[in-house]
Order: sequence, then structure tokens, then C-alpha cells
Amino acid sequence: MTTPTTIPPELAPFQDQPAQLPAGTTGKHGILRLRLQPRRGRTELVELYRQTPLLVQQALHYDETLPDCACIVVVTTGGGVVQGDRYDIDIRLDDHARTHLTTQSATKLQQMDANHASQRQAFTLGEHAYLEYLPEPVIPYRGSRFHGHTTVVLPPTATALIAEIVLPGRTHHHAAEHFGYDLLSLTVDAARPDGRRLCGEKFVIAPGQWHPGHPAGMHDYSVLGSVWVLTPPATAEQIMPHLTAGTDPAAGWAAGAALLPNHAGLGYRILSRDTDAARRLVRTCWDATRRAVTGRPAPPPFAWR
Repeated sequence: MTTPTTIPPELAPFQDQPAQLPAGTTGKHGILRLRLQPRRGRTELVELYRQTPLLVQQALHYDETLPDCACIVVVTTGGGVVQGDRYDIDIRLDDHARTHLTTQSATKLQQMDANHASQRQAFTLGEHAYLEYLPEPVIPYRGSRFHGHTTVVLPPTATALIAEIVLPGRTHHHAAEHFGYDLLSLTVDAARPDGRRLCGEKFVIAPGQWHPGHPAGMHDYSVLGSVWVLTPPATAEQIMPHLTAGTDPAAGWAAGAALLPNHAGLGYRILSRDTDAARRLVRTCWDATRRAVTGRPAPPPFAWR
């Protein structure tokens, strides 16, 4: 399955070139290609290609609850994602490989006055492979425009947990930062290795055209959390009872889960008023997924969380 190369219609107004450097030129086209493979009783990083501003140094094995899992931190060497940036990430897991993928900090979408930024990420899993992708939150600054497209290709025996938390902006910096970005377009697609499409989802948020605080949108919530667990049907059924669903007005969150079409797994959606509540609910789903797939719990939170 490949990511479409046509320009999504919502990006049509943001095609002018930045005055500093044209979009996607040297220093603005980050490339990351990784391949992971089980060796000597643990998953190791066997292929690595990186091009600034994306960086991965090595796979670590610091997770004491799942010591064979390769833990990888994706680093952005710049001061955030700026106008004209184009990121391409391809990650492959061989049969039975296990990896936990995260980012070194929040993805900060800097203020833009021309063009847009985009990130294409593709995950390809082998038989019985297990992927946890838990990046830090996305923070869209005032005036930013961003397009993200994630594709996952996996066989029926593999499991991929893809999580995402999107904040409304730098809400404590300036009142105009709260949903002050121009555009946020996020797509997730899943398919089998033979090309059969399983499911997909696309969010387009343009606060200037339709404010997310509308009662038919996020209402009085400001943080959006999404988790896609692509996994065999029996595993999805095992995870579902452990997910926190419903509403808690006092704690400031609402959440719900549903099985995905074509026996692809499950989806979990979270709305909250603060980042901590969204993190806690994502962690609940992460822990339930890891227990169902590996029989091991998620590691305890770091002391600074």
C-alpha cells in the first residue's frame, strides 16, 4: 500500500513557496528508514538510513517488562517542524520482531506564513510482529498547516498499536494560540500485504472555517486522543473490556471504543480538557494491548510524567 502522491484538496491554498528555502529541499526533507529483526533472543535494528532533520541513533533495550523489545526514539534535530518541511518515515518489522517507537519530545508545528509541513509514515509488519508507536503529543502553533499520512501494512497475525494526542496549541502562551492553527489534516490507512484495504480514517480540522469547539465537534474539550489497535479479532475482544469508556465531567474527559471493520482490530477515541487525562487513557489501552499480545504489562510511567 502506498501513500497517495496527489495533493489533498484541503492543502490547495497552501502551496506557495517559503521565502527562505523551497519546500522539501536539503535540510527540509527528513528521511528515516528502519528495519528490525529478531536476533540472539531480542529484536535488533539491522538497517538504518537517516537524513536530517530526522535522526535515530540505535535501538535500546531498557524496558524491563519486555526486555526483548527494541526501544527506539525518533529525534528531530531542528527546533520543530517548520513551513516547507517534508518528513518520510518507513519502518519494517520482520517476522516476530517487537519494537516500541516514540519521539524525544512533542512535535511542535511552528507558526507558518507560507506553504505547509507534511509527514508520511509507513509501517510494514511481518508475521506475529508487534509494534507500539506512542509519540509525544502534537502541538500546532498559531498559523501552522500540517498534513500527516500514516499507512500500516500487516498480516492477520501481527499487531500494531498507533497512538496520537493532539493539543489545541500553546494555550498558556497567548489566547490566540488556542485552536489558532490554520489546518490539521491527519489520515490513517491499514491494509493487508496483498493490498486488500482494511480500514481508514481522516480528520481535517480548520478552526478558521469550522471551530472545533462547536457542540457537534469537540464541544468544551480541547485535547484529542486517538488509538488504533490493528490486531486479530480474538485479541481485540480481549482488550475491549479493559478500556475506560464513558464520560467523567469532573475529571474532564470522554472516551469510547469500537471494533474496526473487516476484523481489523479496534479504535479508541479520547476527548479531554488536559493532556494528563488523555495520557492516562492512552496508557490504559497500551497496557491492555501489551498484556493481550505478550502477556506482559506496560512499564511504569517515568518519574517525570
